Amino acid sequence: MGKPLYKVEQFIKAIPGTGGIISSIAKRVGCDWYTARKYIEKYPSVKLAYENECSAVDDLAVSTVLRAIQDGDLATAKWWLSKKRPAEFGDKIGVVASTEDGKPFPLRITEVIIEKQIDEQSNRAV
Repeated sequence: MGKPLYKVEQFIKAIPGTGGIISSIAKRVGCDWYTARKYIEKYPSVKLAYENECSAVDDLAVSTVLRAIQDGDLATAKWWLSKKRPAEFGDKIGVVASTEDGKPFPLRITEVIIEKQIDEQSNRAV
């Protein structure tokens, strides 16, 4: 088997600032997407650099959301609560299944489709 075309260090140096976008990493190294993905999966040091970059982006996103909440953005605050405290603030869906005589029976839900109705005049969800 031949010698690898790329070095692990090339990938580790290419990762910072990409936001964890594999095509960006590949472009910086000069390889295709699949090669970059292979190096991330195969080499623990590359995987760690990749995970660190992804975590940095996650932290940035959380800090942006928290800053919006601190600035009084009600929509963002509601979204945050629906994700962090869904029992109290999440969307509630109730389903009651029964036979024709009113006796309940077990129900297995395999798909839920939620559609928003749009007010044509204001172009907003109602």
